Amino acid sequence: MPDNDPTPGARITRYSGIYNADGGVAGEIRYVFGHLFGTAECALCDITHSPLRRKPEWDRMVARLSVPVVVLHRNELDEPLEAAVRDVPLPVVVAHHSDDSISVALTAAQLAELGGSVEKFERALLAERPRT
Repeated sequence: MPDNDPTPGARITRYSGIYNADGGVAGEIRYVFGHLFGTAECALCDITHSPLRRKPEWDRMVARLSVPVVVLHRNELDEPLEAAVRDVPLPVVVAHHSDDSISVALTAAQLAELGGSVEKFERALLAERPRT
């Protein structure tokens, strides 16, 4: 990840979760079949979605947080976000700060440890949030 540490006192303005999957119909189909056959994996997908749709508990958790959380597929990133995660294993959750810096909030390994649990995700995200 580029040297993009937040300046002291910079507050988190939003989070972006980046799936280890492409968006669009073709990307979704590739992921579903890859997941079924064990060739595609995304711990963030497991947290946000059940096999058929987005989890209602995910939406409730996002509504409780004090900052917005967006989730994006790896082919949906703008240039600054793409540059910030270019060398970071996906999936990942990054924090956007008030000084325009971007830092990793939850790594792929941390997301995998959550076992698809929205409740554990929320606790981990809040525990990782820097105190400003």
